[in-house]
Amino acid sequence: MEKKHLGNEDNILKVVLFGPESTGKSTLAQQLALHYKTVFVPEYSRIYAEKQLLCGKTLTREDVMAIADGQLKLESELLPKANKILFCDTDLLETKVYSEMYYDGYCPPQLEDFAVTTTCDLYLLTNVDLPWEADAIRDKPDRREEQFLKFETTLKTYGKPYKLITGNETIRLRNAIRYVDELLKNHP
Repeated sequence: MEKKHLGNEDNILKVVLFGPESTGKSTLAQQLALHYKTVFVPEYSRIYAEKQLLCGKTLTREDVMAIADGQLKLESELLPKANKILFCDTDLLETKVYSEMYYDGYCPPQLEDFAVTTTCDLYLLTNVDLPWEADAIRDKPDRREEQFLKFETTLKTYGKPYKLITGNETIRLRNAIRYVDELLKNHP
């Protein structure tokens, strides 16, 4: 696992959608990529979990590093296609948070190292103010507020730059564009 994030190479900015399940991260990542005429990195943990589900398996702590490695692989594959900015529908810091939440505080040392040493240009922290949308992967509708606080605390603990995204889909997109425009203005 690499210590530095690929998004900082080649003057490509990295913006990560970050937060609990069913908070609009995937939708917003796609909308932002379309708006800025660039690409977005999908959430590998969802792809991996869906494959496991098809085989009748559930995720375990032994899957955490496979998910992390898959996420990094997707980012490295899509980075050359990015136009000034790479939007990521999650990253390894999110994988760390979920690992700790689902596996009684367990976090592989490599993810802890990633959290400390890796930078991202901006995290967009999605709030839980959108309606819950159930699917085969999501499983904690009654713990969204608790999860949100864990995500926000993680960003603060590691000193990561972030902006809070709230409101309906239209408001979220408008504010996210404003935050990304500010980022681009300060990083020509």
